[in-house]
Amino acid sequence: MTDPVREKKSILYSVAKGLSYIVFSVFLPVKFHHIERLKAEPPFVLISNHIHALDPVMLAYRIPKTQAVFLGKKELAKNGLVRSILNRVHCILVDRHHTDMEAMRSCMKAMKMKKVLVIFPEGTRHHEGQMEQIESGTSLIVLRSKVPVVPVYIDRKMGLFKKTNAYVGKPIPYDDLLAEGVNTETCEKMNERLRETFRRMIAEPEKI
Repeated sequence: MTDPVREKKSILYSVAKGLSYIVFSVFLPVKFHHIERLKAEPPFVLISNHIHALDPVMLAYRIPKTQAVFLGKKELAKNGLVRSILNRVHCILVDRHHTDMEAMRSCMKAMKMKKVLVIFPEGTRHHEGQMEQIESGTSLIVLRSKVPVVPVYIDRKMGLFKKTNAYVGKPIPYDDLLAEGVNTETCEKMNERLRETFRRMIAEPEKI
């Protein structure tokens, strides 16, 4: 697979983003709360729960300043056509069950190129909307990148003509963890900070 992180937006990404306005305004309506927080200068990491197959497209179309780069599981690319599409939309495929240094290098490259890296930390879709089972590599990427981390909570699975809310939270502070160094302990502390952030967003989304 070729390097997924490139400078220019792909044609496929641009077309999909253009069509998204109609899809997420009319057919699968999504209301973003505090959308201005997605207009921050990149690079930053966007962390979100994942409950619908179109969540990546829905998030990407509201990121204005660069083409988003997505972290996805390698199992998605078993089919050659799907693998080609994922490569064109700048998806970094990661082995969730082993240390994947190639994927880590691609993530760091995305940050150096001032991209927005979108991560679904649970590694797959969870319809209950929680954020408890977080893949171990998520916090390692965050701590190594040293960029802002913006959480997004999606309150329900998108449905035809049914409004879904996407709540964009304030960047999650973690300078104190960086001061302790990047290690197993600080990664677990960062994971718990992500869990606690989403617990609060789920409990009181209007107060974020």
